[in-house]
Amino acid sequence: MRVLLSNDDGVHAPGLAALAAAFPHDEVWVVAPDREQSATSHAISLHRPLRIVQVGERWFSVDGAPTDAIYLAVNHLLRGRPPDLVLSGVNHGPNLGNDVLYSGTVAAAMEGALLGVTAIAVSLAARAPFDFGAAAGFAAGLARSVAADPPATPTLFNVNVPAGPVKGYRLTRLGVRTYGNEVVEKQDPRGRSYFWIGGDASHGDIPGSDCNTVFDDGLVAVTPLHLDLTHDALLSGLGDFEIPGYRKEPAP
Repeated sequence: MRVLLSNDDGVHAPGLAALAAAFPHDEVWVVAPDREQSATSHAISLHRPLRIVQVGERWFSVDGAPTDAIYLAVNHLLRGRPPDLVLSGVNHGPNLGNDVLYSGTVAAAMEGALLGVTAIAVSLAARAPFDFGAAAGFAAGLARSVAADPPATPTLFNVNVPAGPVKGYRLTRLGVRTYGNEVVEKQDPRGRSYFWIGGDASHGDIPGSDCNTVFDDGLVAVTPLHLDLTHDALLSGLGDFEIPGYRKEPAP
């Protein structure tokens, strides 16, 4: 199996090394940012050149975002021989609920799915010091199951593994995770204001969600994500919606 690995914690991150080690008998390619790119979401570098540096056998760093790394890997380094799967992680911390909208880890996997390759984002929902072995092992097991029975269309799985040995897993939906909406204002030595945003994370109590599964039940959460963001229910309910002064055309 040819697997492409990336992350948002940087090409030398321990979580990435643990994930690579979980595929000892496979053709592993690593293409990852040259430094930490956490919370970069789906940023892509369209207005500056990118540089690729080989740091080991089939192991490359890119001076860009996680999305850049996957784009270059699939369309350049592996052009004409795409990977069977893209895996991103193991992230140093959780990516649950709303986190998927900000996460560079999830964005790297999402770019793989957009480019036609089924992808898995895997995160260790724990605090330092991290032990990535169980999360990497679970991700590899999931990857083999998916490869053995691939979905009809490229699919994106978001996986969060709690600390410690894996007790089991659950197929989940996204929960709601917030960071307190705090803004802390401080001043630098020259008297100019600067700001820190965000606070302590908390999650809503939603049964069956990834947040509840990980934090309350201590199970791995496996969440399939939909790349089409169209609000179908709302779209179908807007039949009588009108904008005065403009002609509304029917759907084709």
